[in-house]
Amino acid sequence: MRPRIKYVFAALLLSVPAFAQETEAPEPIITESTVTTKQETDLKSPPASAISPTINTSNSDLCTFGVAGAVQTQILGVSTGTQITDDNCEMLKNAKTLYDMGMKVAAVSVMCQDQRVFEAMMNAGTPCPKDGLIGAEAKAAWEVADAEEPEELKEKIEEFTSDEKTLIGSAGVLALLALLLL
Repeated sequence: MRPRIKYVFAALLLSVPAFAQETEAPEPIITESTVTTKQETDLKSPPASAISPTINTSNSDLCTFGVAGAVQTQILGVSTGTQITDDNCEMLKNAKTLYDMGMKVAAVSVMCQDQRVFEAMMNAGTPCPKDGLIGAEAKAAWEVADAEEPEELKEKIEEFTSDEKTLIGSAGVLALLALLLL
């Protein structure tokens, strides 16, 4: 046990107490600076959107369809829409309705208003009905009254066709855009 005491005693003697040395507080470093800032904010926001109108033609029994469009510039937005009636679809629906009601001759008469159907019926040897006549009697009546055959160009409607309306509308939108660019 003695040798241990010697080591402990030697360790206590060799340890030197440490004392903190007091020093004066350093003087604070003062830095003076002037900062001038100039800030500019350029706010860019998108223009309001021209939204084309919704034209609902989802009913499968209608012979119309909707066409809509919109154009938006930084200054002006334009939107428009219309419904277009499909005349061929209406003719087919009318003929089917007449046929379903048992009026077969009337249904064929409605179909014969189309020049293509009229010519097909004549070429097939089953002429379109004329004034209540059918078969050979109708063929003789059509031969006498050649001027009464349905003609697509003969019945020119004074209104604009859908293609002409589209062309006029497109020209109007382009003219409006050209004015905006000036």
